[in-house]
Amino acid sequence: MQHLSSTRLAQLGGVNLETVRYYERRGLLPAPPRTLAGYRQFPPEAAQRLRFIKRAQELGFSLDEVQELLALRVDPQQHCTDIRTRAKGKIADIEHKMRTLAAMKTVLRGLVEQCENCASEDCPILASMEQESSLI
Repeated sequence: MQHLSSTRLAQLGGVNLETVRYYERRGLLPAPPRTLAGYRQFPPEAAQRLRFIKRAQELGFSLDEVQELLALRVDPQQHCTDIRTRAKGKIADIEHKMRTLAAMKTVLRGLVEQCENCASEDCPILASMEQESSLI
């Protein structure tokens, strides 16, 4: 079995070395055995796990959620419905964020239109940021 150095694992996973170390500290990557000189020796399947983490993040899952998904992935008692439920929850979160972003865009677009040739002391964009209530 060919072990991977931290640097090689980072390359295979498309992340930097500090990310590998961070994921190890967070428990997303199991702590690998070390050589007598103290170098980490990751098993080859760590690269697959790293790609899983990265892909889950690309789909919008937080690291805490990724950790839960990793636990589900290795638990033989879990069913696909459990994972599907989490994915549906993530879809709902994304849809909420999209509505929020659309509202932000609408407000900013209106402020930009009001801000034609104004001086900074009476800028509607700056004034809106001083308001207590949210426009969104």
